[in-house]
Amino acid sequence: MAAPAAVRDYSPGYFSMNWRRYWDFGGGTLNDMFCHYVDLPFWALDLRHPTHVEAEGPKPHDYGAAKWLIVRYDFPARWKKPAVKLTWYDGGKRPKQFEEKGLLPEWGDGVLFVGEKGMLLCDYGQRKLLPEKDFKEYAAPKATIKSSVGHYKEWVQACLGNGETTCPFSYSGALSEAALLGTVAYRLGKGFDWDGAKLKASEAGAEKYIKKEYRKGWEL
Repeated sequence: MAAPAAVRDYSPGYFSMNWRRYWDFGGGTLNDMFCHYVDLPFWALDLRHPTHVEAEGPKPHDYGAAKWLIVRYDFPARWKKPAVKLTWYDGGKRPKQFEEKGLLPEWGDGVLFVGEKGMLLCDYGQRKLLPEKDFKEYAAPKATIKSSVGHYKEWVQACLGNGETTCPFSYSGALSEAALLGTVAYRLGKGFDWDGAKLKASEAGAEKYIKKEYRKGWEL
């Protein structure tokens, strides 16, 4: 996915934002937006490498990404925190909770945490504990995480040796890895177990999507 792609003739269809829809240049909605939204549960729940990944969507195309995907991840227990199941939806697909009338408020894109005693629906600007009637008396805790100075400033300051970014590669690498593994499961057509330490999938066929052959002249 990151390796230099095969030579392609010019096509205006690749430009504007359409380049993201082709495997040679991008990875569809999953690879484009996953890190923006799944950053919330990754950070809040201390997630890193999934142990199992599977995906469903339209029949895979050799060149173009899917119009919609549902990707399921299993994450192992971390310290005293239990195992987590995480599901990604795009292309108009949504969790079953949205089908129950009156259960969830009108909401655009966001993240739904489902717990034993309730749910938390949130994005980067708002949050709601659900069912709302059960949490009327709840008071949100005071903020404890320092606000970022901005992506670009963080990066520049880190390059100058003044600390590190909020999301260094030790964190963002695993987040990006999870997104890409969803694409691998979809294109492979079957789920697989994942060994994050060895970067190895249980299905041998996954390897061709994990590591691509480099174009001549671009070999490492």
